[in-house]
Amino acid sequence: MSTEGGTKALVAALAANLGIAVSKFVAFAFSGSSSMLAEGVHSLADSGNQVLLLVGGKRAQRAATPEHPFGYGRERYIYAFLVSIVLFSVGGMFAVYEGYEKIAHPHELDNWYWPVGVLVFAVALEGWSFLTAFREARKDKGTHGWSAYIRRAKAPELPVVLLEDSGALIGLVLALFGVGLTAITGDGVWDGVGTLCIGLLLIAIAFVLAVETRSLLLGESAHPEVVGRIRDALVDHDSVDRVIHMRTLHLGPEELLVAAKIAVPADSTAVEVAAAIDAAEVRVRRAVPIARVIYLEPDIYSAEKEAAGDDPYATPGGPVPGGAH
Repeated sequence: MSTEGGTKALVAALAANLGIAVSKFVAFAFSGSSSMLAEGVHSLADSGNQVLLLVGGKRAQRAATPEHPFGYGRERYIYAFLVSIVLFSVGGMFAVYEGYEKIAHPHELDNWYWPVGVLVFAVALEGWSFLTAFREARKDKGTHGWSAYIRRAKAPELPVVLLEDSGALIGLVLALFGVGLTAITGDGVWDGVGTLCIGLLLIAIAFVLAVETRSLLLGESAHPEVVGRIRDALVDHDSVDRVIHMRTLHLGPEELLVAAKIAVPADSTAVEVAAAIDAAEVRVRRAVPIARVIYLEPDIYSAEKEAAGDDPYATPGGPVPGGAH
């Protein structure tokens, strides 16, 4: 669902932004508005971002290789992180620079009706793109709120398009504000103020995207409710008594690694343990289809070991044996 919906939202956003970018550059050529130039670069950067996300989604579908045995699912996160860099550098910093220059060296607008007409046209196209992403994301987010959805989503495409389109609509309002006040007062400073505000908005959105995609790149566990379903599926109270400990890791939006130590009866034979592991894997994949890679370690349950917790030297991020750094 998230992959199909994300692709549909990306294609809609790409089509809208390409059309908007051309119209904004035409308006800049006729009016000299720095808000139009900043918004044109913004739309061009957004178009490049959508191409990056489409390329990332395509490359992530490659089959696993001996060099990359867990596949290329995280490539979608890498391209989403590149989007935040492009949005910050090409969109945000350029707009801040243009806004500063226009405030320092203001001039009146020529043919102010060009940027106003283009901005109204852009609002319509961006609104269509935003509604497409909104409808697809609503199917994907379930009962979670929108801010929680942005933080928890494992597929980056829909959150990125939602943030970009939201920023684009707010940026268009800021551009209308700057161009409108410049046309009314004849003071070009307002056009620069609108441009500067657009730049700061883009930098803020880029920061949010960078933080969220950084977390995905580092590796996030499954949602708590998914972890609960996996635990329930592992234990059948016959061949598997309990889960001693378990870790999950997203290899990609629709690929999950599960590693668990499970307690088996003390009198189990090797054949019975092997059968128990096979059956547990089947139950987990039935409960959570995205659990693509499952590693189960059988053990005999010990209350003393459980009370002692995990071995700190065997825990990722824990101390290194021998005290080395």
